[in-house]
Amino acid sequence: MPAVVISTHAGHELDAVSDAVDDVNVLKAKIWDSQSEFDSTKDKTNFRQYETACDRVKNFYKEQHEKQTVAFNITARMEFKSRKRARMGIWQAMEMLNTLVDDSDPDTELSQIEHLLQTAEAIRRDGKPEWMQVTGLIHDLGKLLYLFGSEGQWDVVGDTFVVGCAFSDKNIYPGTFAGNPDFHDAVYSTQYGIYEPNCGLDNVMVSWGHDEYLYNVIKDQCSLPAEGLAMIRYHSFYPWHREGAYSHLMNEKDRVALQAVRAFNPYDLYSKSDEPCDTEKLRPYYEDLIAKFFPSEIDW
Repeated sequence: MPAVVISTHAGHELDAVSDAVDDVNVLKAKIWDSQSEFDSTKDKTNFRQYETACDRVKNFYKEQHEKQTVAFNITARMEFKSRKRARMGIWQAMEMLNTLVDDSDPDTELSQIEHLLQTAEAIRRDGKPEWMQVTGLIHDLGKLLYLFGSEGQWDVVGDTFVVGCAFSDKNIYPGTFAGNPDFHDAVYSTQYGIYEPNCGLDNVMVSWGHDEYLYNVIKDQCSLPAEGLAMIRYHSFYPWHREGAYSHLMNEKDRVALQAVRAFNPYDLYSKSDEPCDTEKLRPYYEDLIAKFFPSEIDW
């Protein structure tokens, strides 16, 4: 097994940024299928809103928007396919992720593993299917990119968006895309860019980060349904699933995926609480659940 290279990046800073990004999005989340019950009494006004986001988040998005180019995204996907970073089971990956804290969510002091368990437990309490519970449990494991040698925080966390066509004004802080060289490109700056109308999101490049990384890791190594894979791949794609951007690129498959992602989103955001889960008590239940959808070890 290839040795796992632990980056010298500050894990605490990553965790703070990731959490702050979530807080910026929290009040506008949509709910799919049936109303999620666990958050019906939660005072969502206590979460930080968009305009009061800290400078850290604004600076983070400026860097992300300037560096997420077509060229970078092609390189990132080629690099992903070029090597294995580790071979381990899902729970082991959760324990590894637990060493991180993200640059985007100051509303909770919980560890990564506690956020994953809180998400899964909220889904479980609402009586959602087992595959969705597992999806909630693993959805942020792509943040392991930060430990495997990412360029920074900007290619791991934050809202995602399409590259290769005009940047949507429905993205967070859209003015910061002016510093991206693709913004001025004769092709990439057009509505469709390198894509065709209604070509489907499977045929476009959404900015590289923990969503896309984890999707590519598990898509051929698990038995989660298409809806679960969509929840993982697009849960940070806020301009699409919340703001309605990029509809001109969607096909019918994407419309089904959109409903799934909207179903998942409130569990990702509103389940956060500073009350920790009992990890050891919950572990047997979730290890049994993981085994229904994953082999004992997978390649990362």
